[in-house]
Amino acid sequence: MADIKVTLTIGDYARLMPLITGAVKPEGIALRIVTSDAGSWPSRAEMLRRAQHDPDAQGGESSVAQHLYRIDKGDRSMVGLPIYPMRNFGARDIYVRQGSSVRSVADLAGKRVGSYSYTASGSVWYRHFLRQAGLDPASMRWVIGNVDSAWSTGAAPALPPGVEAAPDGRPLSDLLIAGDIDAMLSPPLPLKYAAGAGPIVRLIPDYRAAEQAYYRASKCWPPQHLVIIRRALFEKNRFVAQSLIDAFVRCDEAFNASLRHFPYGTPWLAAEMDDVEALMGADFFGTGLHRTRHEIEAFAEEAHRSGLTARRVGVDEYFAEVLQG
Repeated sequence: MADIKVTLTIGDYARLMPLITGAVKPEGIALRIVTSDAGSWPSRAEMLRRAQHDPDAQGGESSVAQHLYRIDKGDRSMVGLPIYPMRNFGARDIYVRQGSSVRSVADLAGKRVGSYSYTASGSVWYRHFLRQAGLDPASMRWVIGNVDSAWSTGAAPALPPGVEAAPDGRPLSDLLIAGDIDAMLSPPLPLKYAAGAGPIVRLIPDYRAAEQAYYRASKCWPPQHLVIIRRALFEKNRFVAQSLIDAFVRCDEAFNASLRHFPYGTPWLAAEMDDVEALMGADFFGTGLHRTRHEIEAFAEEAHRSGLTARRVGVDEYFAEVLQG
């Protein structure tokens, strides 16, 4: 029997190279991975759109949040797999203006804080980080907008009560520098950030220590995106889900072996690997449900507390198809 052809659209992540080159192959699947342009956020966003809507793809990278919202609404058109192409800690993404009186997370209570989204996976995880740091996200006044560009006409998002859109669609960076907001949350580096030289700087310069403390307390390396496949593919060939999970696990192992045995990508990569593995274990990418159940539970709980789901969606429902086999 010939291998089943499966095309996935995923961002340009170095750790996926063993799968992209074919060094790792999923059993029974002729896998083709279409990737975004190197380092391009808009191109990666296009991969997420194509994963759900491109008829030539059978799935790919998708937002952890968007999959949660689909399930909350009873939409089972896509099957979620516990494969996480993108994870990100949040302390590094909190910015203030140079010379701001906001010096710590605690200082954000009662302040106006800008964010690129209120509903995206990253923004849900930001609130989880703030809550773990002892700050109730509800104590902040949220302003949603683009980080470095103005909204085009009619682009303002629908927002829940108590959350406002950036006035006149102004970029959040401009609002921050002008003092109209007190802090800003952004996954990409703001264009006016300059590593301590301003006018935009990180609230937490030693974000590594803050994120390590967050991990020790929560055991979460926040999964932002997962891999989805179309239900039609799953129903016709149920083995595909587990085959892909197994292949991504082997991909993690191959990539980690490369980092360990050829640690020359950066001057002190070997020391970095020592630190990461001491804190998070050798399989820190955490592909598969056994390592990540608590992370998805924490995410679903935070999304529900934020009013983004009508009910509390549990992991057994989120990954129902994988668990049923």
